[in-house]
Amino acid sequence: MGFAFRIVNVFTVGDDRFSGNPLCVFEDARGLDDGQMLALARQFNLSETTFVLPSDRADARVRIFTPGFEMPFAGHPTLGTASVVAAGRERVTLEMKAGLVPVARKGDRWTLRTARGPESRPVEASREELAKMLGLETSAIAGDPRWVTTGVEQLVIPIASSEAVEKARPSPDLLFRWGFSKARDEAMAYLWAADGPEWTVRFFFTSHGAVIEDPATGSACANLGGYLLETGYPLPVSATLRQGDAVGRPSRLHLDVDAERSIFVGGSVIELGRGVIEL
Repeated sequence: MGFAFRIVNVFTVGDDRFSGNPLCVFEDARGLDDGQMLALARQFNLSETTFVLPSDRADARVRIFTPGFEMPFAGHPTLGTASVVAAGRERVTLEMKAGLVPVARKGDRWTLRTARGPESRPVEASREELAKMLGLETSAIAGDPRWVTTGVEQLVIPIASSEAVEKARPSPDLLFRWGFSKARDEAMAYLWAADGPEWTVRFFFTSHGAVIEDPATGSACANLGGYLLETGYPLPVSATLRQGDAVGRPSRLHLDVDAERSIFVGGSVIELGRGVIEL
């Protein structure tokens, strides 16, 4: 039996077809079981692979798999899958495990609104410990780090400058010690600095004992919006986030938080190719 898929890049920059974060979208996953979905995600070995299914609540139900586990929500899989499901329409709603996520297109930009508002909690590590974890001076930690979730929990750390963000070299052992989320069974850290016209961000996570850097992290962009809400940042907020340069995948993400406290994450999507997997 054949299963059609598309490869798209999300949060691309201009007409650069090899920018952004790659995604595999299976257009009709009926007939695939959980084990096969996970095996296909491992086969493609991208950060996420999505599987489109019928929904009686939305335009489609979407399941998101990394090569290791299923996720309730992720940003670039949501936008990339919406571009496939829409089939020329400008608005779709996707049913995720985290809830219903509306996605709209304007021009070449796809924008999602988070399914729920933020929740946050303080971190246990001190600023000194977090700075050591990141290979930075203590003065580089610019505010109060927090665990934040708008669908998937992440450690959000404000950094004093884009230069300091770019210098970060996380220690795998310390990242696992201070950046571990029991909710995700994974260690991670999202760094951001707002000292330029484009905010500089980086997202690190651990895999098999190594630190991996993500080229573009829509869920963390949403959680940054949640962080701003949780810490009383003046509203509304509109920012362009620069990510991925350090791993050769330049990406641009657009974050908006409106006066009604809704969080929006946007970016461009480019389709790179199509194919069929025979099972």
